[in-house]
Amino acid sequence: MFFTIPTLMTWTRIAAIPLIIGVFYLPIEPAIQNLAATVMFVVFAATDWLDGYLARKLNQVSSFGAFLDPVADKILVCASVLILVHLGRVDVFVALIIIGREIAISALREWMAQIGAAKSVAVHMIGKLKTVVQMVAIPFLLFDGMLLGVIDTHLWGVWLIWIAAVMTVWSMVYYLQKALPEIRARVK
Repeated sequence: MFFTIPTLMTWTRIAAIPLIIGVFYLPIEPAIQNLAATVMFVVFAATDWLDGYLARKLNQVSSFGAFLDPVADKILVCASVLILVHLGRVDVFVALIIIGREIAISALREWMAQIGAAKSVAVHMIGKLKTVVQMVAIPFLLFDGMLLGVIDTHLWGVWLIWIAAVMTVWSMVYYLQKALPEIRARVK
């Protein structure tokens, strides 16, 4: 099911990346760049929930969609974190933690699937919570200003992205611990 409505929505998250990044290269005021990138990120990130909902509601759940959905999320998050590093709003160390974890856990899940032990590294609540914190931190950092005149999104975004980095390490340790028995059994 390559071209279902939910899968097309997932593809839009990948297609959104050059749009979000490209806004920062347009000759417009920085505040407008920030607002446009923030709105796009929020809209496209919301498709993550919507495509899953529609896949279940329309009975269009597919193995391809199940594969593509987390890939789209990871690419969107990693690209956004990299543009935030470029803009000086996220520390490189945080970016390395977030991107490194995504690569490591994706590789771990692929290997575990190959050996028939994918269930031992299935998505856990800590991973979902980490994603939620990232998905709040990133638009705050993209906006980089005062929201409604009272919320310093840069300050909150920095705190949240560091919390997300800690949760990223925590979730990676959790998944590695879950995989360790299988790893020990295979590596002898």
